[in-house]
Amino acid sequence: MKTLQFREAICEAMSEEMRTDDSIYLMGEEVAEYNGAYKASKGMLDEFGAERVIDTPISELGFAGIGVGSAMLGNRPIIEFMTFNFALVGIDQIINNAAKIRQMSGGQFPCPIVFRGPTASAGQLAATHSQAFESWYANCPGLKVVVPSNPADAKGLLKASIRDDDPVIFMESEQMYGDKGEVPEGDYTIPLGVADIKREGTDVTIVSFGKIIKEAYKAADELEKEGISCEIIDLRTVRPMDIDAIVNSVKKTNRLVILEEAWPFGNASTEIIYHVQDKAFDYLDAPVVKINTADTPAPYSPVLLAEWLPNSNDVVKAVKKVLYKA
Repeated sequence: MKTLQFREAICEAMSEEMRTDDSIYLMGEEVAEYNGAYKASKGMLDEFGAERVIDTPISELGFAGIGVGSAMLGNRPIIEFMTFNFALVGIDQIINNAAKIRQMSGGQFPCPIVFRGPTASAGQLAATHSQAFESWYANCPGLKVVVPSNPADAKGLLKASIRDDDPVIFMESEQMYGDKGEVPEGDYTIPLGVADIKREGTDVTIVSFGKIIKEAYKAADELEKEGISCEIIDLRTVRPMDIDAIVNSVKKTNRLVILEEAWPFGNASTEIIYHVQDKAFDYLDAPVVKINTADTPAPYSPVLLAEWLPNSNDVVKAVKKVLYKA
């Protein structure tokens, strides 16, 4: 094992795949000369040259479309958005072309493309730069949606995403690029659609993904002092979603809390709740509790932002609620 920052794990994943496959290239704003807006492509221009690490104008619709077209013709592009908030400018290419072209062409045109970049809030960036769109993209058939929470998962999942023959939405976080963690040496991948039990427990299942899962870890440490054992599942992939892992955990703990950095209406949490009540209703000893952001655009004020975002105290309260200790 070696210790890498999250950004370094992303860079390693892309570079390793590009060394083995000339059809892979990286395109986006500031990915080349500036080494990436978050330094996630540091050194790649020097190694692979300007034909494979390509700076673009501020034109998400344009370079997303170039990526989709080149994927249809046999390339495997990685398209970086400086933030997925900006991907809304190119969402027509993602939803109407990348996600649908295999079906609309009768299988003649696969679309092996990765759209990657940061999602959700990143401090005081206000309403239009603090949005979590995982459930938006997961709602669309034809797209896979990946949201890693640590460097090791990020590298393994990104390598698997690049090798996948379908379009993948790969969502990171500006607040995780500096996170450090142990990463396996050598070539490895993590299969898409497989959740990971990050912490085993007996009293309650907590499901989360992405950077907000850190609040679940903090809550579990606090609850352990009170003799409450939390099992934490990291989804890693929102679509396809590993429902079996969640259901099997609920059958053991009989209680479920879901923590997600998204607006409350129609998100990944509600999908999980549907499947749990369908497949494990008789195992539940309490109603499921989900924790989301407030149902408003993200505020700029740091005091309001702290109230808007879920935190470990919210998780502690939710766990005690399902344990009838509130």
